[in-house]
Amino acid sequence: MKKTTLITGSTDGIGLETAKALVAQGHHVLIHGRNPAKLDEVEGLLSGLAGEGRVESYVADLSQMDEVEALAKAVAERHDELDVLINNAGVYRTPAPITQDGLDVRFMVNTIAPYLLTQRLLPLVGESGRVINLSSAAQNPVDLEALAGRIRLSNEYEAYAQSKLAITMWSRSIALAHQGGPVCVAVNPGSLLATKMVKEGFGMPGKDINVGVDVLIRAAFSLEFATASGKYFDNDSGQFSSPHPDALDSWKCNNIVKVIEGILADLKK
Repeated sequence: MKKTTLITGSTDGIGLETAKALVAQGHHVLIHGRNPAKLDEVEGLLSGLAGEGRVESYVADLSQMDEVEALAKAVAERHDELDVLINNAGVYRTPAPITQDGLDVRFMVNTIAPYLLTQRLLPLVGESGRVINLSSAAQNPVDLEALAGRIRLSNEYEAYAQSKLAITMWSRSIALAHQGGPVCVAVNPGSLLATKMVKEGFGMPGKDINVGVDVLIRAAFSLEFATASGKYFDNDSGQFSSPHPDALDSWKCNNIVKVIEGILADLKK
């Protein structure tokens, strides 16, 4: 059965390769990027692949809340249902680490934007759909003051690792709040894969990116993940595993959600 899937950050890396695989399999793929020219190029590439898959493209800068809202609205205007949402877009190293709203861009793009997008699109995803959130083996305890933008983290790895634990934590909160569905799962696609982020952040070519592509497709469609809501899949070990202990603490997870909701409320003022 062909599915409709939105993949954020799908103009390069794991997002692009996953989009290629899904289009080739005949699925309807909604791609996203922040660079219009690059997005058009990728849409042309994907549309030329063999198969019956269809492609739509959406432009949005996920570091800006109004553009996240606009992305969700644009998708909802064209679709009544969305089978899978893959929150793949992520930032590690950047020359502009603070957004125009005073937030660390790692928290905004890796944690807050996917939370907002998920909340807006949950009615489309419904009980039978799936939300796949890109986590990481890098998970450090979240400083709520840093998440809220009241203090700055000088270490880029620390900011990234905190943002990835934060998305893992809100994934669990969403799952507990919607126990009838959809499936909401956090996935570490594999450490140091051959992505732009790894090349820029660590100065190395990285490992086979298809390792990450395969697990995202499994998470999106396989029976293996059908009852995995609230869990964390570690593709380094190839199995469901325990994330950082904070992600198993419901009180701490709820606090992450409260801070994110507070940030979003403040940005609307």
